[in-house]
Amino acid sequence: MKIVLQRVLEANVKVDNKIIGTIGNGLLLLVGVSENDTPETVKWLSNKIANLRVFSDKDGKMNLSVKDVKGEILIISQFTLYANIKKGTRPSYVEAAKPEIAIPLYQKFIEQLETDLGKKVQTGIFGADMKVYLVNDGPVTIILDR
Repeated sequence: MKIVLQRVLEANVKVDNKIIGTIGNGLLLLVGVSENDTPETVKWLSNKIANLRVFSDKDGKMNLSVKDVKGEILIISQFTLYANIKKGTRPSYVEAAKPEIAIPLYQKFIEQLETDLGKKVQTGIFGADMKVYLVNDGPVTIILDR
């Protein structure tokens, strides 16, 4: 899996001009699934994200996790994270998992993160044409690749 994690003050996602997921302070996650991902990959990344210290404490140091600040999470499926541009000028997505593999792992990731956080997360719609709006805080952007 590849995940682009962004610390946000707010974010939302629209499908067909309708907001289907919205959060305040928290994390926006763009999530790509590969053919090689497993339930163990999902578990490791979920635990890492739930406990990743990317929020500032009272001294201004990144010492707090999304759980510590009671932040929210918005998850967006993003197969284009697996774009390969080594040859030619049109990206190849052969490393991205096909829907029959990606959808169950994406759903498992959502469920695991909800378990690790102890609350519901917001999501987009897998495979939909989505418009994502965010206010990046910091900016803090981290790429997780496992």
